[in-house]
Amino acid sequence: MSEAAVEAPVEMTESAVLRIAEILKTEPEGSFLRIGVDGGGCSGFTYTYKIETERAEDDLVLDQDGALVLIDQISLEFLRGCRIDFINNLMGRMFKIENPAATASCGCGSSFAV
Repeated sequence: MSEAAVEAPVEMTESAVLRIAEILKTEPEGSFLRIGVDGGGCSGFTYTYKIETERAEDDLVLDQDGALVLIDQISLEFLRGCRIDFINNLMGRMFKIENPAATASCGCGSSFAV
């Protein structure tokens, strides 16, 4: 099977790719958006977003049209199969993670349970 045929463990929508690339243009050269999972939030776990310039050797790197995203191996276990989207509507502008492994989530979508 060719490398191109292998599906990424985490998907980014075109809207998310455009927004991440836009954000990274204003950051120092070599910056990434790190997306992670921490304990806490009203549903048990919460998504985290942080700009970084250093990556671990075992980070998953998503590189799509100028959008560079890092996900550490522990967070990847919670994010595998997710779809990262960016929403811009009357309710506001935010990243939204559609997580098929989540059994519950809070109203704002920033925390979840598995």
